[in-house]
Amino acid sequence: MGTPGRRNLVPLQLLLPQQLEAIEPASKVSDFAVVNGVSGLAALVALPLCGALCDRSRSRFGRRRLWLAVGALAFAAGLIVTGAQTTVTGVTVAWSASMLGLSAVTAALTAVIADRVPENQRGMISSAIYGPQALGVVVGIAATSAFALSPQAAFAVMAAMLIICMVPFLLHYREAAYGSEPPLRLRAVLTSMGSSLKNREFSWAFGGRLLVNLANSLGVCYTLYYLTDALKVPDPDSGLLVCTVVYLLAGLVATAVAGALSDRLGRRRIFVALAALLQAASGFLLASFPTYSVLLVTSALMGAGFGAYMAVDQALITQVLPDAESRAQDLGIMNIGSIIPPALAPLIASVIINSRHGYPLLFTLVGVTAAIGALLVYRIRSVR
Repeated sequence: MGTPGRRNLVPLQLLLPQQLEAIEPASKVSDFAVVNGVSGLAALVALPLCGALCDRSRSRFGRRRLWLAVGALAFAAGLIVTGAQTTVTGVTVAWSASMLGLSAVTAALTAVIADRVPENQRGMISSAIYGPQALGVVVGIAATSAFALSPQAAFAVMAAMLIICMVPFLLHYREAAYGSEPPLRLRAVLTSMGSSLKNREFSWAFGGRLLVNLANSLGVCYTLYYLTDALKVPDPDSGLLVCTVVYLLAGLVATAVAGALSDRLGRRRIFVALAALLQAASGFLLASFPTYSVLLVTSALMGAGFGAYMAVDQALITQVLPDAESRAQDLGIMNIGSIIPPALAPLIASVIINSRHGYPLLFTLVGVTAAIGALLVYRIRSVR
């Protein structure tokens, strides 16, 4: 379970950049932006639709487990097909198709927290979820670097591990019985989505999540190219691994502390806002001092801020859902704030990187975006 953006960290930070650099080195920055932009559009449509379908599915296998199983298989297949591509167009189509599977998995997993976890324990549970995600990212990047795996081989390993790790959950998770639902109609889904977004508390939470995730994605999406082209470190792959380990370890510590304290004190907004401001500080710092040593410091700040943010924000958003009967659909809308930023960030970053202002402007934008996201959190009045 957890945040979609982090589940994608190995492909987005390492595998796709490596694959696109091998295909067209001269246009790798813009190609990466296009791939993520198109896949983001696919996710934008799929997330709320999968959520609505997940709420209305009825089978002996269960409504959440059904979408987890189908989504995991589709995502695994998409990873394998993506790794086999040798053209930018092929990568774009395959990676976009894989987002359909990821959207199904995300819709079901995020709904499980709202379905089963009491409000006063959601910060702790969201924190606990971060550990396996962090371990998976570190192992993925370390294995790819240590064994010199090609993108194709690494994508295949990820697909296999996805299925292996999903099976125990599918076998042991049990769902409560649900009543009948009206048949799904597109107009009804769009009306329901519009009604959710008209809810002010829901909208402020969505806006804050969108901006903070965008700031984080802008800060990390071109780390490999930043190490290679701007800092010119001798071994950028190893440098990326070190930065990622620092980012995730800091996130593990921060998320555990923030999640537990948030539950104990019964407060959400202050933790979410401070975590967002920590990410803002990392952006401003790296914009002012572009060195590898500062990058390590900002990786720790960014990781701590993002880990704490997602742990408590996940708990916060479950408290502003408009309707308990459409949790997966509403969380599907909310997850747009997690899925779309990693897709949108490369488009924005590529324009900035190719301008005369380059990376300093990019990291300044990280700071500004995260700071605005922190302000939006305090527009939420129904949650302490």
